[in-house]
Parts: sequence; structure tokens; C-alpha cells
Amino acid sequence: MPEERPNYTNTSQTVVVEADKFTFETLEQENGHATVIRFRVENPRIRAGDVLVVLSGTEIYFHGMIGHIEDGYAIAADRRGSLLPASTVH
Repeated sequence: MPEERPNYTNTSQTVVVEADKFTFETLEQENGHATVIRFRVENPRIRAGDVLVVLSGTEIYFHGMIGHIEDGYAIAADRRGSLLPASTVH
């Protein structure tokens, strides 16, 4: 049976990844930028309610809350300012 994580944590943390090393699937996009993404989570300390920040150098490409984790994959949304290029799998 797949590992089920609690829906949300009482305290959130910021998860920072580099854009050039980040693999994701675009679920929603606007103007060529990924606004809702799905990505693999291997760290068991990452929970729904944490914040995902994707950086390219010092520039923030994606900044959004992780809303759901299931079967080792998380979904996060940045509908206001995403600069992350949309793609089927990046």
C-alpha cells in the first residue's frame, strides 16, 4: 500500500530547488509559464503546506504552496508570478 502523508503540517518549511535540476510536469499553464506543477518528492519531511521555491540563479521562477502529496508526487501552484517554462515533462 502506498505511503500516505498527512494532508497538512502545522508548521511549514520552504523547499528550494534549482530550475536546471528540477524535473516536473506542467498541469496548468498561462502564457507559456507553468502555474500548476506535479513533481516527485523523495524527502519524507516535505509535506503539503510547505512552500516550493524554484530558483534560476538568484531569480525566483516559481513560488507556491504544495497543496497535495500522494504516491510520492506533489502538486504545487503559483498562479500569480510563475516564470517556470511550461512543458509536458521538464
